[in-house]
Amino acid sequence: MTNLASLHRHGCLSGRIVALKCSECGSRSKSSRIIGGSDVALGRWPWQVSLYLNNKHVCGGSIIAHQWIVTAAHCVHNYRSPQLSSWAVFSGIVTHSMEGQNTHVSAVEKIIYHQKYDDRSHDYDVALMKLEKPLNYSDSVRPVCLPQYDQEMAAGTECWISGWGHTHPDRSHMPKTLKEAMVPLISTKKCNSSCVYDGDITLRMMCAGYLDGKIDACQGDSGGPLVCHTDYTWRLVGVVSWGMGCAEPNRPGVYTKIVAFLDWIHHIIEVNSVRINLCKTD
Repeated sequence: MTNLASLHRHGCLSGRIVALKCSECGSRSKSSRIIGGSDVALGRWPWQVSLYLNNKHVCGGSIIAHQWIVTAAHCVHNYRSPQLSSWAVFSGIVTHSMEGQNTHVSAVEKIIYHQKYDDRSHDYDVALMKLEKPLNYSDSVRPVCLPQYDQEMAAGTECWISGWGHTHPDRSHMPKTLKEAMVPLISTKKCNSSCVYDGDITLRMMCAGYLDGKIDACQGDSGGPLVCHTDYTWRLVGVVSWGMGCAEPNRPGVYTKIVAFLDWIHHIIEVNSVRINLCKTD
C-alpha cells in the first residue's frame, strides 16, 4: 500500500490508493440542477454524466475512474439490484437529443450507496456506480480529481455546478442541453444559522450558492458535480444533494462534502476492482 506522502504529483494527492493515473484527472479540453445558468460546450465538463433509469434522465454523476461514477445516494437507494439493467450511464454528451454526438452509453454492473445514508436528513448522501466496461477517455470523457485529504475550501471560493435539471423554480422546464453556473462556497456557520438551515447542515455537507437566490441546482441536477479549480486542477468538492425549493432566498444548495468520504470511496473501489493503478511519483 502506498502512503500519503508518496502520492504527490502535480497536486494530485487524493488518497492512499487511486484508480487512475494522476495526470488523467481534473483537466479538460480548451473549448470555449441549474437555474440561472448557461449552455455548455462539449468537453467543458468531461466528467459530467447523465444517469438514465428506464430510458429517462433522473440524475447527474461524475467520472472519477475508468469504471467508476460518483453520484448521490438519494438518486439510487431505491433502485439497486435486481433493477441494474434498468440503469444506463451517458457520458461525453451535452444534449439529450443525442444528435451529432459521439454518445457513450454504459451498462451498470454495481451500485453501492453509503450504509449510513439517511433518506430523511440526506446525511451520508453519496453513492458509487461501477460500470460493466471501462470508459475510453477522450476530450469529452475524462475523470475529475478527488480533493486532497487535508483540503479545506474557503468560503467565497468560486466553484461550478452543471446539470440537466429544471431551469425554473416551478420545475416547468427541463433542458435538453447541459447547463452550468458559478456558485461561491458558503461557510457552514452561515449556512447553519437560524435564518438559513438552522442547524441541519452536518459535517458531511457543505453549502454553495447565493443567499438572495437566483442561481441554484434543482430537481434533475442531483448527484452531479460541484467542482473547484485548485492547484491547476479541477476537483470534485461536492455532489448535488438537497435544498429547500430551488433558487429561493436564504435556501442555498446543499452538497455532499466529498472530502469527508475519501476513505469510503477508495475502500469501495479497492475491494471492487481487479486491478488498481497506483499514483506514481516519477
